[in-house]
Amino acid sequence: MRLAAVGSTNPVKVGAARRIFAECFPDVEVVAVDVPSGVSAQPVGDEETMQGAVARAKAAKAAAGAEFGIGLEGGVTFQGDECWMNGYCAIAHRDGRIGIGKGLQFRLPPAIGRDVRAGGEVGPLMDQLTGVHDSKKKGGAIGFFTNGLVLREDIFALMVAAALVQFLHPELYET
Repeated sequence: MRLAAVGSTNPVKVGAARRIFAECFPDVEVVAVDVPSGVSAQPVGDEETMQGAVARAKAAKAAAGAEFGIGLEGGVTFQGDECWMNGYCAIAHRDGRIGIGKGLQFRLPPAIGRDVRAGGEVGPLMDQLTGVHDSKKKGGAIGFFTNGLVLREDIFALMVAAALVQFLHPELYET
């Protein structure tokens, strides 16, 4: 059996990876490994968020001796006074290829944006707002703000699928 390792034990991230890999690679077992992202607890900006996803993917692959390492990282970007939630998935293959997928972006309420700018993290801020403990391991901010129409796992699943593009059609990505 082939192996893919997710660089997190967060059930939302692991569930997203399992869901997409089961569709694309039914012969790949997906396991969770706890690895560091190497970035801030609350990544800010596309570059830092993507860097965290890549670091998690590479570390997970190495830690599990897997064919694929999967890194999922949520972050924020600031555009003027607005704070936007975003995320990246990186998939590192044992042959050295790395696929990247970017997720849905949505604007956070101004009060949360101000708290994040002051050094807060979205997860704990959402826990305070919603009264839900560990909301990032459940529906997440997107689940709350869309009244359950879109859940955090849904966004991560789409990022995993986007990061797999070059692995599903390698002939189109050869250089």
